[in-house]
Amino acid sequence: MRRRLLAVLMLLMGAAALLLSLPLAGSYASARTEHLLLHRRSEAVRFADLADRVRTDSDRTELSAEIRRYAELYGAAVTVVDAAGRTVARAGPDSPASSGAAAKDAMGEALTGRSTERLPTIRPWGPDTVVLAEPVGRDERVSGAVLLAVPTEAARRDVTARWTLIGAGALAAFSSAALVAMGIARWLMRPVRDLDRAVESLASGSLETRAVSDTGPPELRHLRRHFNIMAEAMADSIGRQRDFVADASHQLRNPLATLVLQLENVEPHVAQGPGRAEHARALDEAERLEELLDGLLALARVESGAPERVGQDVSRAIRERVAAWEPVFRALDLELTASTVPESLRARALPDAVGRILDALLDNAAKFVPSGGHVDVHATLRDGEVLVRVSDDGPGVPEEQLPLLLRRFARAPGHQNVPGSGLGLAIADETARMSGGRLGVTRNTPHGLTVELGLPSC
Repeated sequence: MRRRLLAVLMLLMGAAALLLSLPLAGSYASARTEHLLLHRRSEAVRFADLADRVRTDSDRTELSAEIRRYAELYGAAVTVVDAAGRTVARAGPDSPASSGAAAKDAMGEALTGRSTERLPTIRPWGPDTVVLAEPVGRDERVSGAVLLAVPTEAARRDVTARWTLIGAGALAAFSSAALVAMGIARWLMRPVRDLDRAVESLASGSLETRAVSDTGPPELRHLRRHFNIMAEAMADSIGRQRDFVADASHQLRNPLATLVLQLENVEPHVAQGPGRAEHARALDEAERLEELLDGLLALARVESGAPERVGQDVSRAIRERVAAWEPVFRALDLELTASTVPESLRARALPDAVGRILDALLDNAAKFVPSGGHVDVHATLRDGEVLVRVSDDGPGVPEEQLPLLLRRFARAPGHQNVPGSGLGLAIADETARMSGGRLGVTRNTPHGLTVELGLPSC
């Protein structure tokens, strides 16, 4: 956004500099052209007066000598013609301008008694020569005309120098304005960037994050205060909710543990028959409720934990967890392998996050993969991210049910009777998110399930 703001400001300032410098440059070019016209026209008037007084050969000789000295001094071409357009006297270099269409037009106007009132505007690139004419005599007594083909080198040099100064001034003004614009953009965008970082950090689960920048316009400082108030209220609300879940789960565990113990103590005294079966079902439900409370407590601890991420050896964590779970899988007639685990894979995450997440994934596979199945752990590094995949060849779940697996208490319709609280993958997903990573579930080929853990590498 800062770049876009600077681009807009630069565009506006560039347009303003052009709108100011172009008319100024054009005005100076017109003024310098007018100065040249007035200066040379006075010379043409003098020559016209001399030509009007020509009566004898000595007068004509004097006129010729005068225009020759002028031509030698200024490098201009001077031509004196009579009323029929015939050349009476001429001096100076030949040039296309002195005999071109512009000269003919100027001479025609002069022979009708009109002086040259305008010249083409002189700019650095031209014209090289301008032509002006002055009538000899006045009104009905016009007896000829004086034509001056004047070189514009000096005028063009002046225009070039002045335009260079105008351009340099415009560039200096634009540079100064650009520096001011950069300062303004930085002043405006610093609190916005601070708010953006605070929102991103808050969204990632760091509820203690606040916007700290106290610069910028009053409106943004006002927004920062309101954002911090909102963050405080949200953190307090979420904290109260998590505390309630944790406290309620903890307070329920003791009476529930007592209930389970009493049911186990009563079991030997229950006679065979329907009562014994009902007692077994009640004990199973109590144990399931105890497992559910343990899951809620674990989830509350994950959600309320401070996200202090540290570097950890992913390769070592995978080998340790696979070795720990291998006897469990063997007892269930399942094969557990770690086919591809490169050495020295490291990621930044919550302490022991990789081990805890792998425990949840392997526990899930042990519950739902039937006997004789195969579970494989695969790890790799790709695009700055450590990817850990746990794949099985079990029955899997339908495509439309995959997004439900990471939700709390979610169960596929065919797995409702499998022991568990339905919180294992949800806890693993929350742990991955708090670690700055992600957890995804896809179908395995040709059948089964693949759970992929992605963590930022370090």
